[in-house]
Amino acid sequence: MAMHRPRPLMLLLIAVLTMLSLAACSSGPSRSAGENIDDATITAQVKAKLAAEKVSTLTKVDVDTNLRTVTLNGTVPSEDLRQRASNIAWSVKGVNAVVNNLTVKTSG
Repeated sequence: MAMHRPRPLMLLLIAVLTMLSLAACSSGPSRSAGENIDDATITAQVKAKLAAEKVSTLTKVDVDTNLRTVTLNGTVPSEDLRQRASNIAWSVKGVNAVVNNLTVKTSG
């Protein structure tokens, strides 16, 4: 009686299906492709508006977006620029919240 060896393609298919099944069962909030695109678009628009301010400090602000919540991180030289960055983020269509973690660097 001859034994059949599993074909490499069949083994690969089984491995891929197993990984996809495990990924679908993973815990945590799942995000749609549309949500990822929305967040990327919001981040790009906030960064573009910060760069348009012509204040070089604002181009160094780190911008992250998750589920339409924009988080600003970094250091700015004044409270006015800290507030301006927050206002710019709020001005972008689709933003639901802004977390302003910017710190004001005092000279000295």
